[in-house]
Amino acid sequence: MFCYRLGMKPQASTKQYTIRGIPQEVDRALRQKAARQKRSLNQVIVEELTAATFGVKRKTDLSDVAGGWIPDPAFDEILAAQRQIDWDRWK
Repeated sequence: MFCYRLGMKPQASTKQYTIRGIPQEVDRALRQKAARQKRSLNQVIVEELTAATFGVKRKTDLSDVAGGWIPDPAFDEILAAQRQIDWDRWK
């Protein structure tokens, strides 16, 4: 068996599917979720399939879990103080 790979792109190690007959409501919901999360439709679908298969998400998006970043002025002050350079000690 001879393999023609010279000059060809390496094959992906993951599988690819073509899925037909997606209900319009499912398509709309998946596309809205992808837009809301600013992610590709493919990423959202793979995550949903993984969650449906194993019952857990492959990776957690903290904006979904915790509601996103909440500014904290006191924390920002602490970080700003730590980022000051002491030029006398820096040589």
